[in-house]
Amino acid sequence: MGRFAGVGVAILAKVLYIPSQMKKLKVGLVFGGKSGEHEVSVLSANSIRNNLDKKRYQVVDVKIDKKGKWDMAALKKVDVVFPIVHGTFGEDGCLQGLLEMMDVAYVGAGVLGSAVGMDKEVMKRLFCQANIPVARFETAKKWEISDVLLRMIAGELKYPLFVKPANSGSSVGITKAHNMNELKVAVALAGGFDTKILFEEAIEGREIECSVLGNKKPEVSVPGEVKPTHEFYDYEAKYIDENGAVLEIPAKMTKNQIKEVQEMAIRAYRALDCEGMARVDMFIKSSGKIVLNEINTLPGFTNISMYPKLWEESGLSYAKLLDRLIQLALERKKERDELVRSYK
Repeated sequence: MGRFAGVGVAILAKVLYIPSQMKKLKVGLVFGGKSGEHEVSVLSANSIRNNLDKKRYQVVDVKIDKKGKWDMAALKKVDVVFPIVHGTFGEDGCLQGLLEMMDVAYVGAGVLGSAVGMDKEVMKRLFCQANIPVARFETAKKWEISDVLLRMIAGELKYPLFVKPANSGSSVGITKAHNMNELKVAVALAGGFDTKILFEEAIEGREIECSVLGNKKPEVSVPGEVKPTHEFYDYEAKYIDENGAVLEIPAKMTKNQIKEVQEMAIRAYRALDCEGMARVDMFIKSSGKIVLNEINTLPGFTNISMYPKLWEESGLSYAKLLDRLIQLALERKKERDELVRSYK
């Protein structure tokens, strides 16, 4: 068990007691969306709905279809929104900005944390500014790419290298390229999901993930390890192939390694001004050096997803985790309501 195990449960017992005679909180569960992660969002929403305490909460489903159509007016009827729209238009600050304008409490990172957490280039630049080690990378707009530029990038980063849409999640549109032909195909694929493409050196090492929870005083879970059976932890390995990866929770690590990855997770969380929750992904190289891969401000929430599973191993059940996230959303809303918005 991690050094934070059980802490969240003790807090919840005191903070979240709701007498039976009090009315239920109405939770607007916003899911779906028109990104490539629509189906994953639906799975996450189903798990959240099934695990919310029915004695405390009344769930109001707000589904966004693949064309982006939804009943926005439903949000006026809820006490708090749980946005679980993965990918673009959901975890990139767009939805969060709308909720801010509607003056609605919502779970997860705010506009800034969501936006910079979604853009892999901006994220990495902020990590570099905070002296957090990341893989070497280059970026280019689709219209800037030429054979000459690709040869320069490949010469700098070396094969194999990863090609990613700068703004996407769940490994959508990501390819590991081993030569120029594969690199061109990878660029075409990534360019179908975003106008900005990230090129990144391939890091050989153990894939370690930590879950972070909190606003002002974030806590971190025990680390877990992802052992893909595919060449890398791609979309198919995560969501289609049931044998696509082995999740080792907790990861077999020394005490010093655990401390180091947990501290890096918190540093990354704060560097991006995150709130509510995030999953932080890292690599441990054979040399022992830890390299930060990325942060996910709206991680998968299925029953088999790493974010809730890491908290379960740390002593916080799925249902209690949802309680805490909702409480954090309400606390942030209350704090912001007390700010001065205009001068008389």
